[in-house]
Amino acid sequence: MSSNHLDHYYRILGLEPGASLEDVNQAYKDLAFIWHPDRVPEDNQRLRQKAEAKLKEINQARDELRSQKPKTPKPPSSPPRKSASNTYYYRARSPRREPTQSRRYYQSREPQQPPSSSRNYYQPREPKQSQRPRSQPDLSGANFQGVDLKEKDLSGRNLSNANLSQANLTDAFLHKVNLSGANLEGANLFRANLFQACLVQANLRDANLIGADLSGADLSGADLRGAKVGTGDRLLVKLTGAILSGTILPDGRIHE
Repeated sequence: MSSNHLDHYYRILGLEPGASLEDVNQAYKDLAFIWHPDRVPEDNQRLRQKAEAKLKEINQARDELRSQKPKTPKPPSSPPRKSASNTYYYRARSPRREPTQSRRYYQSREPQQPPSSSRNYYQPREPKQSQRPRSQPDLSGANFQGVDLKEKDLSGRNLSNANLSQANLTDAFLHKVNLSGANLEGANLFRANLFQACLVQANLRDANLIGADLSGADLSGADLRGAKVGTGDRLLVKLTGAILSGTILPDGRIHE
């Protein structure tokens, strides 16, 4: 394979040409996590198709680069032991016998008689009333500073103007959550699912956003100064279809 093709595959994984096999595997894991189609809701077929195509490209790059790396030969496995006569022995099981008529033990049960009217064995239950789904409490302005919310499902909740500074939201499911005006300074949002979340005017200073899915999220006017969004020149945050009007980027520039 030509060096131009190899350089192309390195660029797909965001690596410099000649990177080690360990770097290739780690870059593949990071990108495969971000672009995995299962992280995109089924009702958004356009994004799912784009994620599937991207994942296919990442898989091809990983396979081609791994095929060029020398592999450590595995020690030969020891052959299975044989008997002294080099013959394998086994004992065949005899077929199961059907039980004879004389050994089938059972007692025919007489039909149960309904209870007499003189004894009350049960009381008829009243039909259950249809239960209404419980409405989720409004969490606007709530204080979750420093709280461990790892892997919590807060999808669709109203957390506008809530204090989530220094909170641990690793792998949290925040699909369509309302975080407008919320304080997320220094929060850990590693691999959090913020698909179509509302983060208008939210404070995300110094937050960890590596691996987070912000596809379709509204970040209008949000402050991301100092936020962690990748390593080096490689962006590790999914922003497909995100609204970034007036967003203050990690380097301090305002997105127009």
